[in-house]
Amino acid sequence: MQEEPNIDSAVAIEPPSAARTRRRRIAVEALGVAVLVTAIVTAGSAVLPDKYVATVVGFVFLGATWAFVWRGDDARVELAGLALGGVVLPGKIDVPRLLRSVGQAMGFALLLAVITFVPFYFGWREVWHPRGSFALNVNAMDMLNEVFGQLVIIALPEEAFYRGYLQSRLDEAMPGFGWRKDASTGAIVPRRLHVFGASIGPSLLVTSLVFALGHFATIRDPARLAVFFPSLLFGWLRYRTKGVGAGIAFHAMCNVFSEMLGKGFRVY
Repeated sequence: MQEEPNIDSAVAIEPPSAARTRRRRIAVEALGVAVLVTAIVTAGSAVLPDKYVATVVGFVFLGATWAFVWRGDDARVELAGLALGGVVLPGKIDVPRLLRSVGQAMGFALLLAVITFVPFYFGWREVWHPRGSFALNVNAMDMLNEVFGQLVIIALPEEAFYRGYLQSRLDEAMPGFGWRKDASTGAIVPRRLHVFGASIGPSLLVTSLVFALGHFATIRDPARLAVFFPSLLFGWLRYRTKGVGAGIAFHAMCNVFSEMLGKGFRVY
């Protein structure tokens, strides 16, 4: 997958007033779009029949992503990590690139699942206090429908919008936690955090907050705010892999795992 520019290593100077104005404009645009999209999906969730809500909300997220990223030039799509292995770019699909992207996405998603699902299970038990033994009575077709729905209807639209558009756009507006002087060049560059191979900026925190508030807006349950924490992992994957594929896969895995626990213990 083609990598986006490494903002941490780019030689820069303290931006002039014009650059600061441009960054403020980008921040207003991104947050304004997030507020508008949240308002639309909140209204839709309130008036639509339950069986249509997830599908309509997914189309709203994908529509916003198309309007602000996918209908732009290839460079914009690549910068947002939304090339999806080249599938959404014009021209012939580069099969080796696609296979590499899928392999990378699944590899990172499975690695995080191995690391996080066991502690999540014990945390889930502390919250829900299930009684009885686990018994999942789901046939293969129902499981396939669940996986497909979580992957295509939930994870893909949310990751495309929140991590592809919003986090990437906010990264342009707030490239770092302040500024620092590069020891080798003497240039002033954004101050970023380096976490397990990912160069992270403040947009990760802002996007995760917007993500959590959006979930709370559609269903007024304080527990919905807890999605702030998995959002940090989705955002880390966006930075680490330079794309949204791993986040989509891991997001879907998390949702399917949670649903399996709820149904298996007959909690929800």
